[in-house]
Amino acid sequence: MGIETSCDETAAAVVADGRNIKSSVVASQVQLHEKFGGVVPEIASRAHIEKILPVISAAVSEAGLQKSDIDAIAVANQPGLVVALIVGVTAAKTLAFIWEKPLVAVNHVHAHLQSAMLAEDNLQLPAVALIVSGGHTNIYQCTSPLDLTLLGSTIDDAAGEAFDKVATILRLPYPGGPAIEKIAKQGNAGAIDFPRSMLDRESLDFSFSGVKTAVLYYCRGQDMKGADRVASMTEQEIADIAASFQTAVVYVLVEKTKRAANRTNAKTVLLGGGVAANSVLREALLQMCQQTKRRLLVAPKPLCTDNAAMVASLAYYKYIAGDFADLSLEAKATS
Repeated sequence: MGIETSCDETAAAVVADGRNIKSSVVASQVQLHEKFGGVVPEIASRAHIEKILPVISAAVSEAGLQKSDIDAIAVANQPGLVVALIVGVTAAKTLAFIWEKPLVAVNHVHAHLQSAMLAEDNLQLPAVALIVSGGHTNIYQCTSPLDLTLLGSTIDDAAGEAFDKVATILRLPYPGGPAIEKIAKQGNAGAIDFPRSMLDRESLDFSFSGVKTAVLYYCRGQDMKGADRVASMTEQEIADIAASFQTAVVYVLVEKTKRAANRTNAKTVLLGGGVAANSVLREALLQMCQQTKRRLLVAPKPLCTDNAAMVASLAYYKYIAGDFADLSLEAKATS
């Protein structure tokens, strides 16, 4: 059984043999945080406390199992909001102690890769894995589910964070990623030439603060002293900004992934994380993989956002390897 409370989703799932999802229950907090335009840690923590037991009970019930059927308890203990992670970690340690089950600690970001691997029968490795979410934009070399080498990460804003901030600038609803993708469908992706930061020629790191700031300057002037033009913009103008911003971000994500795949001779590209649900990104990566004769494995959209099935899936491989945690396990903000 997997438990996930790293940010604003309270989730529990039961997975057999690392792939067969018996149940997956997620309690979303989007409505709680919507009016703030982002996740408020204290509100997230309180909501996790309220939802964790009902969610775990529902996961066990929907799986049609008894506690005796469960081999281990897995929990994402890093990275994330510590006040949120603590709720899941405490619940997992308590269950492991009471039910006398092994405890498995899982890295939340690494678990996102499992969402892309779950349905694959013949995974060809090595792979390059791109994880794109609100808090992380990372590229890994993956030689097995447990053998990941970080090749590049964001040096400032993660891609999902940039989407949320630009959505706020454009007065679009939260969460920003789906809102920008929706309105961008009506826009001209070439209307505005926003910057596409590739850093230096060899770099596999990401930087999205520049494109976010460019959108801000476009709307409020280079000196930030101009009036906020968004209020007087037409829906088409906002759509053009959203589409141009989205295109700039997707271009960098795809080109960096291609650079990493060429460098590591990867046969497969994996895509996971909340932003992996973006259709423009999925299509652009697919075209890149087709052109370079690589296979693309993308997490199903319901498994792109935070969920516990990915936690339980990765924990299966750690269980087989005998990689267990003890009851001193702590929540950590960073990996």
